[in-house]
Amino acid sequence: MNSPSPATCPAPAPVPRLTSLSHGGGCGCKIAPGVLSEILKGTAAMPIPPELLVGIETADDAAVYQLNEEQALIATTDFFMPIVDDPYDFGRIAATNALSDVYAMGGRPILALALVGMPINVLPVEVIGRILDGGQSVCRAAGIPIAGGHTIDSVEAIYGLVALGLVHPKRVKRNADAKVGDRLILGKPLGVGVLSAALKKEQLGAEGYAQMIASTTKLNTPGPDLAAIDGVHALTDVTGFGLAGHGLELARGAGASLRIDWARVPLLAGVRGLAEQGFVTGASGRNWTGYGAQVALGSRRDAIDQALLTDPQTSGGLLVSCTPEAVEAVLAVFRVHGFAAAAEIGEIVAAGHEGPRLIVD
Repeated sequence: MNSPSPATCPAPAPVPRLTSLSHGGGCGCKIAPGVLSEILKGTAAMPIPPELLVGIETADDAAVYQLNEEQALIATTDFFMPIVDDPYDFGRIAATNALSDVYAMGGRPILALALVGMPINVLPVEVIGRILDGGQSVCRAAGIPIAGGHTIDSVEAIYGLVALGLVHPKRVKRNADAKVGDRLILGKPLGVGVLSAALKKEQLGAEGYAQMIASTTKLNTPGPDLAAIDGVHALTDVTGFGLAGHGLELARGAGASLRIDWARVPLLAGVRGLAEQGFVTGASGRNWTGYGAQVALGSRRDAIDQALLTDPQTSGGLLVSCTPEAVEAVLAVFRVHGFAAAAEIGEIVAAGHEGPRLIVD
């Protein structure tokens, strides 16, 4: 039988941009804070064994289960749709983001399981393989294996990890243990959501993309060393609910308020200008709807400041609550791990009659 001539062979279908397959990218995919609270109400009534040191009661970054006097197991999972079009970079970002929750509890990862949902009739297997390769590269950098996982055929591309880690029970750092008088230190600059919005509209330049990838693929390795500092009371990472949302979790846990000196908050280069041009994610508005009533913006703050406060951070930085005496030690740990932009941004103050709030000066 003769082979069909080139003129009659159908052309291969073009490979779509990964971000075109997702209705929301990265941690911007998170269910809005108010909706999530409604979904989860009542689940805290489940029986809690004494070995469960951290569960769902304070919306912490991971669950922690004590194994013995020297070890507690950290368990977490995180996955989302593409925030970038490069499949390898997507895999790297998703894996870095998932492992962050282990570091945010003060622990070290020990292994991961892959969570893979792909539209196999749309994406070539080579593209899917590159996503997985990106995730594996990050796990190799973290010194852990991907020891298994689960795959499904889905409408949107989804990738992430189940991440397991270990921590000494006495060094577990929750998001609920900040104390009045503590200082707040942020490990990474804000603005990933703004950059991703510009990227999706093909308005992000090469330099903007490079800094976005550098930030979102930088593992939050300072976590265990920060947990070893006596003056560190609370740790969390800033992800899909933005600095304001995750700051409010610290405030509620402490029964206090959180005051931010906005001028000291680090931003990725060019982010404010992009936000002024309208490159803001829909998740930013949903975040404000969910918790904006608990945020007091100073008179000098405007709509752009609000958008940056609520900007969803994919694979964002650690937020540390520590004594004033521990600030320099905390900053030194960040510098040793290569987090040059880490900065003191505020403090924990007593709550007023209205209860825990985020106050932005």
